[in-house]
This record gives sequence, C-alpha cells and structure tokens, in this order.
Amino acid sequence: MEKQAHITLKLFADLGKFLPYSADQYPVTPGTSVRDLLTELKIPEEKAKLIFIDGIRGELDSVLQGGERVGIFPPVGGG
Repeated sequence: MEKQAHITLKLFADLGKFLPYSADQYPVTPGTSVRDLLTELKIPEEKAKLIFIDGIRGELDSVLQGGERVGIFPPVGGG
C-alpha cells in the first residue's frame, strides 16, 4: 500500500486554470517528481518555466516527499 502525503500547490498566471480544488492539501505519493505532478495535472511541461519548492528553485526532476510548498510559474511575456 502506497503512503499518501500532501503538498501545498500554487499555480500562477494562466496556470491557475489547472489548479485542483484540493490545492492546499494536494495528495502526492512520496517520491513523486515535479514532472509526474505536471502530468497528473495535465499541465504541458513547457508551461512550467519556474518551479519553486519551499521557496527554493526546483527542477522537473525534483522529488517531492510531502509537506512541501510548490509554486509553478509559466513563461512570462513582456513588451
């Protein structure tokens, strides 16, 4: 039986449309990567430009154990 843990998930700008109802206590299996999380949420990888885990820059291959605060930002266009 896989143990469930939870993360706090924040999706910014136009990624907000992917935010699940349970974002404050989003269930994850310890060992889940950020890439796995994006797949689960149906967020295209190229839409995740900046990833922060507990305020520290993360990567697609960063592994979650539960208890983290995960923030994902899309690419920002400017003019």
